[in-house]
Amino acid sequence: MKKLKIQDFIFVFFIFTFLFAGGNKMILDVGSKAPDFTLLSSNGDSVRLADFTGKNNVVLIFYPGDETPGCTKQLCAVRDDYASFEAKGIKVFGVNPAGTDSHNKFIKNHGFRFSLLIDEGQKVAKLYGCDNQPSVKRTVYAIDKKGLIVFAKSGMPDDSEILKSISDNELLK
Repeated sequence: MKKLKIQDFIFVFFIFTFLFAGGNKMILDVGSKAPDFTLLSSNGDSVRLADFTGKNNVVLIFYPGDETPGCTKQLCAVRDDYASFEAKGIKVFGVNPAGTDSHNKFIKNHGFRFSLLIDEGQKVAKLYGCDNQPSVKRTVYAIDKKGLIVFAKSGMPDDSEILKSISDNELLK
């Protein structure tokens, strides 16, 4: 019989944590009211979702970590398409629990023109069903000017899909 090493136990622990931590959490439904929140941005401003009601559409990108390969790819894609988001009156925010220094370095390294919000303790991620200790479950929400969720998807949806959800929703008003 093979003798198990400590590395085997650590590997199994991380796989178990990844697969089963928060396994019963669901992302919020399209058409539901987006939970309000107030978070600090990396530049120290207070950002409250309700302040955008009637003024702007909002995209929230919950992502696991600054400077990680998948997160960098996802947020750089938004950076590259940012003019399209602006043209539709969309305010984009990246959200994760990293602090000011980490967020500011990430912004500077990649030239982001949108804010990164500090979700200490994953409180807002929990409201949106994407907290997954020790990380955040990669999830994107688009919220219209009425404060309703018009797009909700785990993973890395293409920016065109996110932008289309705002366009289609705006045509219905």
